[in-house]
Amino acid sequence: MQELHDAPLAPLTTFRLGGPANRLITATTDDEVIAAVREADAAGTPLLVIGGGSNLVIADKGFDGTALHIATSGFTLDGTRLELAAGENWSDAVARTVRAGLAGIECLAGIPGSAGATPIQNVGAYGQEVSTTITEVIAYDRRADEVVTIPNADCAFSYRHSRFKADPDRHVVLRVRFGLEDAGGLSAPVRYAETARVLGVEVGDRVPAAVARETVLGLRAGKGMVLAPGDHDTWSAGSFFTNPVLTEDAYAAFLARVAERLGPDTAPPAFPAGGGLTKTSAAWLIDKAGFTKGYGTGPARISTKHTLALTNRGEATTEDLLALAREVVAGVEEAFGIRLVNEPVTVGVSL
Repeated sequence: MQELHDAPLAPLTTFRLGGPANRLITATTDDEVIAAVREADAAGTPLLVIGGGSNLVIADKGFDGTALHIATSGFTLDGTRLELAAGENWSDAVARTVRAGLAGIECLAGIPGSAGATPIQNVGAYGQEVSTTITEVIAYDRRADEVVTIPNADCAFSYRHSRFKADPDRHVVLRVRFGLEDAGGLSAPVRYAETARVLGVEVGDRVPAAVARETVLGLRAGKGMVLAPGDHDTWSAGSFFTNPVLTEDAYAAFLARVAERLGPDTAPPAFPAGGGLTKTSAAWLIDKAGFTKGYGTGPARISTKHTLALTNRGEATTEDLLALAREVVAGVEEAFGIRLVNEPVTVGVSL
């Protein structure tokens, strides 16, 4: 276990933003993680848990407390059962499952960050979410001071949400278990229309899992969603805003605003979200509100490849980023009556 003081946190985030932590501990085993958490809790010290840093926006002033960087390792595959240590690189783990001929997470390739973050955010993309394959989450329960095993049914998964996100100070994820599928080297049924179109198949078809993974990586790279140190479009947290999920009344009001602004023949993206709810596209809203690719003149701008990504062009501060985010939120709300919600976790700041 490594300990540093007045340690910069920006290098631990994909935004490359944020000031220092009073103390930074890097833990490489579950026991070290638990010991660090217990120590901070006993002392009443604020604790910031960092995995891959791909979903964090940290204040320029830094973090007045202990930052715990989880760098544990462990990839165990037993038939179709997979267990990942929280610190495992998620994208690498996906690649290994595909090489093993297993299906279920191949369309989550290229997502930056660590395995331990996936249940917190219910990570999803291109028609897959981890909630469909996670069987159990092993976590340290800070209130009970014990390691607990939480089955999928008790994780309260929903769109980009879970019990861990709802109550962020209670559990520290240690390991995640998945149940994958042996489909003879084929993928899970393709659920995302764009992926199916590029693959030249129908939604619901299967393709070789390796082909599905490579296709998703290509799609993500084209949108600046695969980390590349020299590409400032990837100095981001990926999608900065979640797709709005609207009630029937809110959706009707939204359609009226669309017709008023863009004409009665304009049909915004709409996807059934269950329970009479409708999900629409945050990227579409941002673009139609006038915030196009590359928008901005300062050191923080919208990606040149995807309107849903806010980026650090190399010299930005967190306040630069937040100023852009607030401008986008206000513009979309004025245009369409919908207030966007940030997907990354904010530390010491808010929109």
